[in-house]
Amino acid sequence: MKINNIKLFAIAILVSMTAYNCSDDDDVTVPSGPDFSGTYTQEDQMGRPAVNTVFVSSGMKDAFNTTIPSEQDAAFQSMFQTNLEGLSPAYNEPTDANALTLTSAQFTGLLATDVLNVSLDGTTTFYDGTNVLTGRALADDVITVELLLIFGGEDFSENPGLSNDNVDGNDKAFLSSFPYLASPW
Repeated sequence: MKINNIKLFAIAILVSMTAYNCSDDDDVTVPSGPDFSGTYTQEDQMGRPAVNTVFVSSGMKDAFNTTIPSEQDAAFQSMFQTNLEGLSPAYNEPTDANALTLTSAQFTGLLATDVLNVSLDGTTTFYDGTNVLTGRALADDVITVELLLIFGGEDFSENPGLSNDNVDGNDKAFLSSFPYLASPW
């Protein structure tokens, strides 16, 4: 008996939604373009994936997301450094450095300004062993690079269990022309 009532309820919802969405009103006005009037505010930043998620303390997310990048280092670098040193044993001493030879203070100073850099005259990559944060190619394994720089120590050998997300490729190949991303499953 309950199953029949559930089926009837589902049919009633489907019929009411169909009736509500179907109209013979030909006087509908279609907007001609986007409306840019009003006041816009910045709500979120994610220039470097996972950096905001990992290093910004939960009570400071809104403040970080609405701070302009040129002011982020001064406002958030010490929080980033505290969180990095708490997360990673690769930074036990103030002089400990990652594979980029950056100490925790230097590395978090770089990370606290959440922008995606772009190289106008060189290789565009998140990290390819030589070039660092000169942009981001579609196939760059950004999360693994970040894990390596956070947990891998000076030569990427420290904390191997924390230094790789073990996702080494997409489930579909990239396209050779725009929009480059494969269609969703």
